[in-house]
Amino acid sequence: MKTNHYESVVIINAALEDEQIDAAVKRAEEFITANGGSITDLEKWGRKRLAYPIQKSKSGYYVIFRYTSPRELVAKLERTFRLDENIFRYLTVVLDKKALKHIEKQKAKKDANAEEAVKEEQSNNTTKESAE
Repeated sequence: MKTNHYESVVIINAALEDEQIDAAVKRAEEFITANGGSITDLEKWGRKRLAYPIQKSKSGYYVIFRYTSPRELVAKLERTFRLDENIFRYLTVVLDKKALKHIEKQKAKKDANAEEAVKEEQSNNTTKESAE
């Protein structure tokens, strides 16, 4: 059984409570892992304004799932997205090698920026302590 790398972007109803949104994300995660997939990355972008109203709602909660799975899982997963009334839209794409390299570069860049910010904050804290 051949597995591919996939990315699914899901827009969840932003009017829900945070616990309900987390439950919807957890259900999707569990569905992927229970059906032979493994999640490689999960990004929660949070509440964003939509370009146009969807089901009379002007904002949505964006979540990106990146995972490896057999081809058959995608159809099952999209069916569960379609049946979930809290999910407005979803899109699943196959990630090729070029896309995977780009994602890794972005992660490395993000990690380097985070480390730099931590070092800068630590140096600021030591300067404040020495000034006192």
